[in-house]
Amino acid sequence: MRRTALLVSAALLTSLLPLAVARAADDPPPVPVDRFEGEVPFANPPAGGLFTWGSDTDDPPTLRLSSRDDAPEGDQVLSGTYDISGYGGFTHDFAFAEPAHDWSAYRGIRLWWEGQDNGKKVALELKDGGANGEASELWTTSFTDDFTGWKQIEIPFTDFAYRTDYQPVGGIDHVLGLTQMWGYAVTLPVGAPGQFAMDGVELYGRADQSLRASVLTDSAVYPVKEGGTATVKVTLATTGSAPIDEPVTVAYETTGGSASTSDYTPLKGEFTFPAGTASGTTRTVRVHTLKDKAAAEAAETVPLKLTVTGAKAPAETPQVVIDAHGLPYLNSKLPVRKRVADLLSRMSLAEKTGQMTQAERGAVGTGADITADDLGSLLSGGGSTPTPNTPAAWAKMIDSFQLRARATRFQIPLVYGVDAVHGHNNLVGATVMPHNIGIGATRDPALAQRTGAVTAAEVRATGIPWDFAPCLCVTRDERWGRSYESFGEDPALVESMETVVQGLQGARDGRDLKDDDKVLATAKHFVGDGGTAYGSSTTGTYTIDQGVTTVTRQQLEAIHLAPYRTAVDRGVGTVMPSYSSLDIVGDGRGPVKMHARADMINGVLKDKLGFDGFVISDWNGIDQIPGDYASDVRTSVNAGVDMVMAPYAYKDFHTALVAEVRAGRVSEKRIDDAVSRILTQKFKLGLFEKPYADTSGASKIGSAGHRAVARQAAAESQVLLKNSGGVLPLKKSQKVYVAGSNADDIGNQSGGWTVTWQGASGDITPGTTILEAIRRNSAQLTYSKDASAPTAGHDVGVVVVGEAPYAEGVGDVGNGNDLELSAADRAAVDKVCAAMKCAVLIVSGRPQLIGDRLGGIDALVASWLPGTEGDGVADVLYGRRAFTGRLPVTWPRSEAQLPINVGDPTYDPQFPYGWGLTTLTKVPEGGVATLTALGAAAGAAERAGADDRGRALVETARLIVQQKAGPRMTAAVAAPFADAEHLLLTGRYGEAVRKLTQAYRAA
Repeated sequence: MRRTALLVSAALLTSLLPLAVARAADDPPPVPVDRFEGEVPFANPPAGGLFTWGSDTDDPPTLRLSSRDDAPEGDQVLSGTYDISGYGGFTHDFAFAEPAHDWSAYRGIRLWWEGQDNGKKVALELKDGGANGEASELWTTSFTDDFTGWKQIEIPFTDFAYRTDYQPVGGIDHVLGLTQMWGYAVTLPVGAPGQFAMDGVELYGRADQSLRASVLTDSAVYPVKEGGTATVKVTLATTGSAPIDEPVTVAYETTGGSASTSDYTPLKGEFTFPAGTASGTTRTVRVHTLKDKAAAEAAETVPLKLTVTGAKAPAETPQVVIDAHGLPYLNSKLPVRKRVADLLSRMSLAEKTGQMTQAERGAVGTGADITADDLGSLLSGGGSTPTPNTPAAWAKMIDSFQLRARATRFQIPLVYGVDAVHGHNNLVGATVMPHNIGIGATRDPALAQRTGAVTAAEVRATGIPWDFAPCLCVTRDERWGRSYESFGEDPALVESMETVVQGLQGARDGRDLKDDDKVLATAKHFVGDGGTAYGSSTTGTYTIDQGVTTVTRQQLEAIHLAPYRTAVDRGVGTVMPSYSSLDIVGDGRGPVKMHARADMINGVLKDKLGFDGFVISDWNGIDQIPGDYASDVRTSVNAGVDMVMAPYAYKDFHTALVAEVRAGRVSEKRIDDAVSRILTQKFKLGLFEKPYADTSGASKIGSAGHRAVARQAAAESQVLLKNSGGVLPLKKSQKVYVAGSNADDIGNQSGGWTVTWQGASGDITPGTTILEAIRRNSAQLTYSKDASAPTAGHDVGVVVVGEAPYAEGVGDVGNGNDLELSAADRAAVDKVCAAMKCAVLIVSGRPQLIGDRLGGIDALVASWLPGTEGDGVADVLYGRRAFTGRLPVTWPRSEAQLPINVGDPTYDPQFPYGWGLTTLTKVPEGGVATLTALGAAAGAAERAGADDRGRALVETARLIVQQKAGPRMTAAVAAPFADAEHLLLTGRYGEAVRKLTQAYRAA
């Protein structure tokens, strides 16, 4: 049925469908948004159209346009089926390249929905403001499917609430402006298969002034020193900036709060914005506070009640806060332990447990719960960013949250945390370092420290004082989706890279934490997360991540615990337990979740190792402990977890912990210990003196100096596995043919945990791709991603292949992933390498299986995930720097060999741990006699404590062995070669050379 025909027959349709609402006489005619007659395509942003989404590959619904005789509008409807376990739905985004739509003249939005009478809620979301539909504020409401057949659902815009989760938040204006609309989204019910049909989305009715006009204040909290004056700016705002048609009256009064009238001058009055007042007009109300005779007081609040007529009132009553003063904990000259003791003695149980609670910033909205629940901490999960995603927006967002903490009794600042695991990776434009697997390949502790220092400086410049890094996992099975978060498979290598802790925190005693370029570090994930057995995970479709690590006590100490001993010695401020379970052979307990292991957290970490920082749980980590929620809370806290990351369940955690203490199941002594540890770090960070962002270093974010460090790290991380005929380094004069999926993809070369949790392919952040870097060095270059361009006439091919981004268990082998190159990448390698000399670069978070292709490849490079500075890769390809990287993990011949690690009784890899050829350096000459002499000299250096000389002697011996072994790797060569690398890292230089001599004899 045509739209005109539908309007003519409106009376008939209304009689057939009595739930439809007739248009008021003075309302404008409805305006179609979607008729589903084919005018809107199925397309992904930035193109306009309909697209689906979900929490995993199974959750996006199916969509189709269906011809229906009973279509309420036109001939077709939008219909689909779904079976959602997490979340899923569909969106209509308007095209990014075209102007946003203006809906401000209308009362609301309506649609036809075919009810299934399932009693479930369907969420409808509007996209308001911002640069486009994927960078807008989200406003949400829902309706219940408790009917059958077609029903027109009318939703006034006044029903929509600002959404605070799973969206770009913190930036635009928190006002449903309606003048820049980018579309809508529908979130479907979860938990059971279903179907739906909808039709005729349109705008209806006339907007009234109370919708178009709002009264806003410039803040929710106004801290002032005792005796000072708070200035509250009250602003009139209208959609479309149109002047108001009717007057708006604002009555104000100071009333209630914790302050008495002796603390301020009571205030009461009224003012009017007359008809015709322009949007943006501001009036000022001043609240004067008074000095009383008390020398020391906690903070006191003076609410300013606003009563608005003719417009929408502010969402909250603004509060003037008279700052705490004169109390010992505020005295920065006192020792930290005395400040902690004084503050702790004044706090209530609710205030203490609030300090132990960490919420996701998306869950707290504008932050009122920070004050209401005395929250001690917020975090940004992966991809949880402000809009726009800029340094200034981060600082502004975090300052707004810190302002909320000023309204609490003791004004204890928040400590804000973020996963900056390879640079400030959530921030677009930040310097993105190679992932840890690449840093381990550099074997350069000083460089690791510099990467940590750059990360800390960029993180702190956006107002964030706490980094959930480094990961000290010892990866033992490359099927693990978190392999790239590890420095390597050898605990000695992981320990050597822990200089990154000093890069992040500075001095071991924490005296540098207050500086504007240092952050609190986190050693994670305690303990054994890298040793989980394949097939042991019970988390969703994960196969290995969050599974069970089964070890003897000796193996636990030697492999997985060793890096934490080093971290504690280096003064790391926080430790995060692993999601995984630990099963210690012979202890009779079986697998126990690490968040519940008091023997390891209290007993080993805190008591035996002497860790004096605080323990922060992983994201909802306590929820995986068997039992009900109250049991999870008391078990984890009693086990030694000091702060619980309860991103969206923070209220439940806070309530449950208070109840457990009052019931005597968690002692007040345990609470005081936890809070003391947390407060100690806050004082060390200088947050009580400087709670707000110091953005003086913001200009260095993504700067040339910082990118130079990342470029060096990328270069040193490149591991040259094979180089037949000296194909590398390339010459500028050569005509180069470049192919492969990862040659020109900044997202792929950066990997997971880049801008978003899982990362993404494509141009997601500023940087230089490997292709762009090669092009800068090449006089003649042809690029063909799929190698479809003619290959004739080229001197050398560079094929850049590997993985697409993933994070955590989503990347587990067996969970939709394997270690094989894609069919397209294999085809590109085969075609290019058959046509010319070729170098294959593997951009991946773990080894990829090369198998029989190795013989047809002239040069092979493990590029890992080099980050945003592709120039570092080109530096070694073109000989500006020598290849010096060495394998941080064993490179297997087949997946059947996994797990395979240095020291295994059976060890026959394609390339052993520690392997790495070099360029631009003449390989020393010599045989067994030379190696024997080197071994004697290395032993002497070891005894003399001459570490630099000892390492240099081992390096010389290693080059001699690699020259002879070449690509003809056997178990007899690989095992002693890998053992020598471990011995080198543990300072046993003489024995390392003896092992290399054994490998040489076997080659």
